[in-house]
Amino acid sequence: MTIVEQVLPIVELGSEYSTYMRDTITLAWDDRRQGHGRRTSDSGIEFAISLHAGTVLKNGDCFVLDPERAIIAVQEAVQPVYVIRPRTSQEWAYYAYHVGNRHQSVMIGESELIFIQNPAVRSLLDQLHVHYTVDARPFTAALANIGHSHE
Repeated sequence: MTIVEQVLPIVELGSEYSTYMRDTITLAWDDRRQGHGRRTSDSGIEFAISLHAGTVLKNGDCFVLDPERAIIAVQEAVQPVYVIRPRTSQEWAYYAYHVGNRHQSVMIGESELIFIQNPAVRSLLDQLHVHYTVDARPFTAALANIGHSHE
């Protein structure tokens, strides 16, 4: 099994890869944060990854599998999410404080906060009486590469 140890943005692929087969791998947020393990492309090619700690895969990142002569491009999976649209700066701060205090991942949009659907987030939103909508979108958390601890 091929083990891939680096990722290339699709725009950096040179002409030496022009004859390689193209494939995709559709990954949810949690899978895009996992830098080690077995993977299977959308068409069934199996490979493993062993990436640097802290690597977060993005749309268009590519795995080059030389033995298979294949380029596998990452696609961000559409996931069920909750969306809230704060109306004031005070609401932005209030929601951000409570979400951060509970260590929930958040994606910050131009005029909205987006959360992956899970029971903890739903309970928080209901407890705070926050109006939210349900949607499905690709999700990438803010500050994805920053670690955190209470030491």
